[in-house]
Amino acid sequence: MQSTMNESELSDVASGLASQDGTLAWVGMENIALPVRLTGQPLNASVSAGVSLDAADARGIHMSRLYLALDALEHQEVTLSRVSTVLQRFLDSHDDLSSTAFLDLSGDVLIKRPALISPRAGWKAYPFTLRCRQDAYGMQASLEITIGYSSTCPCSAALAQQSIQQAFDEDFTDMPVHHAAVKAWLGSEQGILATPHSQRSQAHLSLRLVDGLDTLPIEALIDNVENALGTALQTAVKRVDEQAFALANGQNLMFCEDAARRVQHALRGHANVRGFKARIVHAESLHAHDAVARTEWNWTPA
Repeated sequence: MQSTMNESELSDVASGLASQDGTLAWVGMENIALPVRLTGQPLNASVSAGVSLDAADARGIHMSRLYLALDALEHQEVTLSRVSTVLQRFLDSHDDLSSTAFLDLSGDVLIKRPALISPRAGWKAYPFTLRCRQDAYGMQASLEITIGYSSTCPCSAALAQQSIQQAFDEDFTDMPVHHAAVKAWLGSEQGILATPHSQRSQAHLSLRLVDGLDTLPIEALIDNVENALGTALQTAVKRVDEQAFALANGQNLMFCEDAARRVQHALRGHANVRGFKARIVHAESLHAHDAVARTEWNWTPA
């Protein structure tokens, strides 16, 4: 029977000298499965963990040390202080190799949303990524969130109204206009001769968080942006909610430029945001391409 060697007797190939000298900006692992908690809810996160390789003559890093350090986040609420502690363990375990540590944590945060009018409610998923980097100067954190909403094209709304006006003129030119007749006409197929086109849209946000923050204000940030846009996507609805949603769309006509400005004003006034960039995408229902607007404030690449 073959005997098992002790850990100290096994060779460490990674500790050998590199065949060619050279530093590397990032070495580590991606797509690590990790169960954590966020906003009090369990989350199956995907994690990328890495460090810089600053020792030019070192062949590689100790990836298992990064993997084991992630245990401190397992089943725990994700806070910036916990992430910072893990990043420091990355650095402490590579004190002779690395000066910068990285951790990206991604998933879908689930928030239960009530219907607009009725007592119904349902869960919405918001994709996010927390990106953290730590070096001798401290930790920098940015938060990426994708928020879906509905947008109705102002141009198509104006053209639909014009078509309805023309049809009204044709049907009522030679007859007296009575309230009952107009009401019946508006409820007929002639009254909905044309409709504006709407599209499911997305706000892709990258946010620099203020210093001293610990708990991630994801739900507050999402609420802030959805309130500014006014047409958040719904979950479980009844007809009264669908009608309210149609009214919200009709009262919040938006080009992508309009939506970008709404998001811009909402984020610049948020207490937990010190900089951002936003990409607004309206997935056109008229065209085969998307309409896109981008905006940023106090944003510099990490």
